[in-house]
Amino acid sequence: MGNKFRTILLQDIEIFISSLPFDDQDKISGAIEALSDKKFGSVYIRQLKGDIKELKVKKYRLIFFIHEEIVYFVRIFIKKTNKTPKNEIDMAEKNYKLITN
Repeated sequence: MGNKFRTILLQDIEIFISSLPFDDQDKISGAIEALSDKKFGSVYIRQLKGDIKELKVKKYRLIFFIHEEIVYFVRIFIKKTNKTPKNEIDMAEKNYKLITN
């Protein structure tokens, strides 16, 4: 597959992103592209639980995991507190189990 991850956006993430201001759309697209190019040092990633991680772009959080050279973005939301909501992590875990099993 080369030196790049393939990316898949799930659960209306594209619709959410397209509803944002253009500047925010560009920043999110740039962060997704950097992650796809395996430039981990140029994006802010936080480990959430197991293989599930969070990509931080401004006030937005994209929950993702990597499986077989594919980055699956499974949730996106606006972060309002320091702690990632448990329901967001639970939903990401369900998607992770569906995709990896």
